[in-house]
Amino acid sequence: MILSRTFVLALAAGGLLFGPALAQPKADPDWPCVQRKVSTLSPGTVWTGPDLEAAGPWGDDYEAASLAQKIASRRTELGEVDPLLDEFVAKAGDDKAKRLTRVFAGVFEVVNNERNRVIGGITRYAQGQRRMAERIRQEADQISSVKDGPSANDAREMPKEASELETKFAWDRRIFQERSQSLTYVCEVPTLLEQRLGEVARKIQARL
Repeated sequence: MILSRTFVLALAAGGLLFGPALAQPKADPDWPCVQRKVSTLSPGTVWTGPDLEAAGPWGDDYEAASLAQKIASRRTELGEVDPLLDEFVAKAGDDKAKRLTRVFAGVFEVVNNERNRVIGGITRYAQGQRRMAERIRQEADQISSVKDGPSANDAREMPKEASELETKFAWDRRIFQERSQSLTYVCEVPTLLEQRLGEVARKIQARL
């Protein structure tokens, strides 16, 4: 594949070279997702039940902690949460409200920690993409420089250096685009976690 200077510049100008995630300026350059970045969740966004601190440390209640970790996990289908909560309530006794509050406190902490890890991973991913985009820009400039040089006047005699640069350019661009596509799906994870947290909170509060 022979790239003309005009073609390379057109790719860059149109955002095709670097992808939509990095084509538009962002308030946070390390946040490439369309979804708004919310660094820290607050229990109050989904919880209207009893005070979490007043219920005591959730980790000290073994059964509440075990249930919290189980229903916080995405491996547990939301359809399985109701029977698990009903079983817990049946054994909770007079402290039902306090113990259910501990369950939510545990779910919130587990989900929030997982969400923070995901956001950190997205940030590192975006930083890597930005570095790769800069490398692709440099490769495009090098190709143009070599092809416009005195030894490249005849397109049929493309210098070996230009050929090698174009091969590397094409490979890096392909990797960049594939990673950009993967990032689209990864960006949905924090939102999915927030939705799960809200649904579990609703189920717990319905049993208070």
